[in-house]
Amino acid sequence: MTSFKFILTGAVILFSLSLKAQLAGRVINELNEGIPNASIQVKGRDIGTTADHNGVFTLQDIPKIPFTITASSVNYDPKNIVVRNTSDSLIIKLAVTYHLDTIVVTSRRRNELLQEVPIAISVIGGTKIAEAGAFNVNRIKEMIPSLQLYTSNPRNTGVNIRGIGSPFGLTNDGLDPGVGYYIDGVYYARPAAAVLDFMDVERIEVLRGPQGTLFGKNTAAGAINIISKKPSFHPGGTLETSFGNLGYIQAKASITGPITRHLAGRLSFSGTQRNGLLYNERTQQHVNDVNNLGVRGQLLYNVSDNTSVTLSGDITSQKPIGYAQVVAGVVKTERPAYRQFDAIIADLNYQLPSTNPFDRIIDHDTPWKSNNELGGASLNIDSKIGPGTLTSTTAWRYWKWDPSNDRDFTGLEALSKSQNPAEHKNFSQELRYAGSLNDRLSGVVGLFFIDQDIKIHGTEESGKDQWRFSQSSTSNLWKTPGLLDGYGIRTESSIKSLSAAAFANVDWEFIDHFHFLPGIRLNYDEKKAVYDRKTYGGLQTDDAALIALKNSVYASQFYESNAAERNFTYQFTLAYKPSKRLNTFATYATSFKPVGVNVAGIPTVDGKPATNLAVIRPEYTKHVELGVKANPTNDITLNLTLHNSDIKDYQTNVQSAELGVNRGYIANADKVNVKGVEFDGSIRVNQHFNFNGSVAYTDGKYVKFTNAPLPLEETGHTENGVQVAFKDVSNSPLPGISKWAGSLGGEYSTPAAPFGKAGQFFVALDGFYRSSFSSSASPSKYLNIDGYTLVNGRIGYRVQKGLTAYAWARNIFDKNYYEQLLAAGGNAGHYAAVLGDQRTYGITLSFTFNGKN
Repeated sequence: MTSFKFILTGAVILFSLSLKAQLAGRVINELNEGIPNASIQVKGRDIGTTADHNGVFTLQDIPKIPFTITASSVNYDPKNIVVRNTSDSLIIKLAVTYHLDTIVVTSRRRNELLQEVPIAISVIGGTKIAEAGAFNVNRIKEMIPSLQLYTSNPRNTGVNIRGIGSPFGLTNDGLDPGVGYYIDGVYYARPAAAVLDFMDVERIEVLRGPQGTLFGKNTAAGAINIISKKPSFHPGGTLETSFGNLGYIQAKASITGPITRHLAGRLSFSGTQRNGLLYNERTQQHVNDVNNLGVRGQLLYNVSDNTSVTLSGDITSQKPIGYAQVVAGVVKTERPAYRQFDAIIADLNYQLPSTNPFDRIIDHDTPWKSNNELGGASLNIDSKIGPGTLTSTTAWRYWKWDPSNDRDFTGLEALSKSQNPAEHKNFSQELRYAGSLNDRLSGVVGLFFIDQDIKIHGTEESGKDQWRFSQSSTSNLWKTPGLLDGYGIRTESSIKSLSAAAFANVDWEFIDHFHFLPGIRLNYDEKKAVYDRKTYGGLQTDDAALIALKNSVYASQFYESNAAERNFTYQFTLAYKPSKRLNTFATYATSFKPVGVNVAGIPTVDGKPATNLAVIRPEYTKHVELGVKANPTNDITLNLTLHNSDIKDYQTNVQSAELGVNRGYIANADKVNVKGVEFDGSIRVNQHFNFNGSVAYTDGKYVKFTNAPLPLEETGHTENGVQVAFKDVSNSPLPGISKWAGSLGGEYSTPAAPFGKAGQFFVALDGFYRSSFSSSASPSKYLNIDGYTLVNGRIGYRVQKGLTAYAWARNIFDKNYYEQLLAAGGNAGHYAAVLGDQRTYGITLSFTFNGKN
C-alpha cells in the first residue's frame, strides 16, 4: 500500500510538472483566422515549434516563467509576448506586414504613406525585385509601363519617363539627363549607372512628372529613387546564388552587424556572369555576354539619439564582350544606285552571314569591348533639429568608359575603329531640412551643388573597304590604293560644368482635408566645352584631288563653346483628402532641363563647323497632372493619373550622314507635346492570392520640328536639284514611345513548413506588353519596332529566415523582339538592331540568417 501511494504521488508530481512544462495557444490574423505554420520561438533559447494548419501550437519544455516568445509568419509582423501564466491557452494576433495602403516612401524627403503622397509614384520592394530577376533598371521597366530604358551600350543609355527625359538614340555627353537617378540620396550623373546590377535594394521609387522642387538635381521628367538596406545593430546577412541556362551565374552576399556600441557596418557583394547571346562566325566567339562585379560598404555611426552619420563607398566593374548589334535590314535610300548598300557589298564581294537577325549571327572584324567602371563615396549626416531633420549629403563619384565597337556592323574593314573612351568625375553637396512644423504644415527646403569634369578621347579610323562606303562620285580616284586605309580622326574633348540650385516644397492643410502644396526652384547652370579633332593616316599625298576626297570623309575640326543659364521654376498642387482611403490632387508645374553643348562633332557648312549648333538651348516644360489614389479596402489599391506636358525647345538626337559627326549630335525641336493616362491597381484577394496591374496610354508628338534629320530611306533626297539635309516632321510621333504599355501579375501562395520553419510555397506569373514605336529621330517607314508581349514566371518556397529556393523563367514563350533599331554610320542604307533576350530560366537559392537585415 505504501509503495502504491509513493507511485501515485510521483505520477501526480510528474503530471503537474508536465503541465507546467508546456504552453498551448493559437496564432491568428486580424480577421481572427488561424495562421497556418506560424513559427513560435522562445527568445534567447533554442526552444520553438510550428503551428498546425489552424494556427494551433503546443510549446514543450518551456523555461521558468516569466519568459518571452516571438511569433512570426511570412507577410506578418513578428510579435513578442511576455508569458507570465501558462495555465490558459494563449491567443496571439499578428498584423499583416503591410496592407496595400501602408507602403512607406521617402520621395518627399520624409517618411510618408505612399497613398497619401500627391505624386504619381510606383514602388517596387526588394523581395519582388529579386524574385523577378530584375537586377537592373532594364528589367524594372517591365514592371512600370511608364518607365523606358534604351541602351546600345552603357554610355549610349537613355532613361525616360512617359517618353521624355533623354534623347532617343545615341548619347551626347554634353547633355544632362531629364530623369534623376538617385541611390540613397546621391545623384548619379551619368546614364551608365542605369545598367548597373542592384545591390542590397530595399525598394525602388519611380516618381513620374517634374520633381525639381524636391530633389537636388533638376528632374524635368521624373526621378528614380533607390533606397538600399542600411547597416543594422542586429547581426544578420543574406547569401544568394542563381544558376541558369546560357551559363548564367549570379552570386550575392550581404552581411551586417554591430562593430561597437554606436557603430554598425554593412558589406554587400554582387557578381553576375552569362555567356554571349550572339555568335561571331569570324572569331568563333560568343559576344554580348555579362561579366559584372560590384561591392558596396557602409558604416553607420550613431553620434547620439538625434544624429547619425553614414559613410558609404562602392565600386562596380562591367567587362562584357559587347554590346554588339546585328544587321536587321537594308533600306533603299535616295542616293544613286552605286551608293546603295547592296551595290557596295557586291563590289566588295561580301555578303551578310545571315539576313535573319534572330539567327543571332554576326561576322564583325573589329573586337567588341564595353568596359564600364563606376564608383564613389558619400557621407550622409542626419540630425534631428526642432520639428524636422537636417540632412547633409556629400558625394564624390567617377565613371570610366573604355569601349571598342564595329560601327559598320559588318565583316568588312570599313570603320575599323569607332570608340570614345571617357572619364567622368563629379563632386556634389546637398543640404536640406525636412519636417513638420505642426499637424497642418510640413515641407522641405534645400541647397544643391554639383561640379562635373568630363574628358573624352575619341578615335575613328577607316579600313581598306571604307572607300566604297564613302564613295560620293563615280571618279576612279576613289579606287586609289590605300587612300583611306588607316585614315581617321583622333578627338580630345572636354566638358566642365557647374550646377547650383535652391529648392523648397511645402504641404499646407489650410482647411480640413484640403492641402495646398507650392514649390519653387532657383537654378544656375554653366558649361564650358572644348572639341579638338585631328585627322591622321591614310595615303600620304600632295595630290589636291586626293586630299579633297580624304577631307570629304574626315576633316579636322576645332571649336569651343560656353553656356550659362539661370532659371526659375515652380509648381502648385491642390490636394483633397476626405479620408485615408481617398486622395485626389491637381498639379501645375514648370521644369527646366539645362543648356547643353555638343561634344561629338557638328556638321560642316562650306567646310567649316556650324558653330551655331555647338550650344543646345535649354528645354522648358509646362506640366499639368490630375490624380486619384483610392483604397476601397485595406487590400485594394486603385490609382489613376492624367498628365499633359508642353515642351519648348525639346532637346533631341540627330543622326548625321557625316562620318566625322561621331554618334550624331543634339538639336532643338521647337515644340513637343506628351499627354496620357495611367492606371495601376493591386488587390489581395485573400491570404493566398495577390494580383497587380498597370497600364499607360501615352501620346507624344513633335508639335513643331522643321529642321529634323532625314529618315534613313530619304538620305540623298534632293529638291530642284539641290540636296536637302533636313525635313519638317511637325505633328509626327516622338521616337521611343508606345501608345499602349502595360503589366499584369499575380501570385498564389500558401503557408508551409517543410523544414520546421514558417514559410510559403508560391507560384507567380507576370506579363509585360508594349505596342509598336518608332526607333528613328524622324519618322521612318522602316525603323519601327513591332509591339510585343513578354511573360515571366517563378515557383518556389520562401521564408523570412533560413533557406528560400525558387525556379524562374523569363520570356517564357521565347519571343523574338527588338529593343532598338539604329542606322549604321554613313547612312548607306543598312540598319542594326539591339535584340531582346531570348528565353532564360534557372534556379535561385537564398539563405537569410540571424535576425534583421
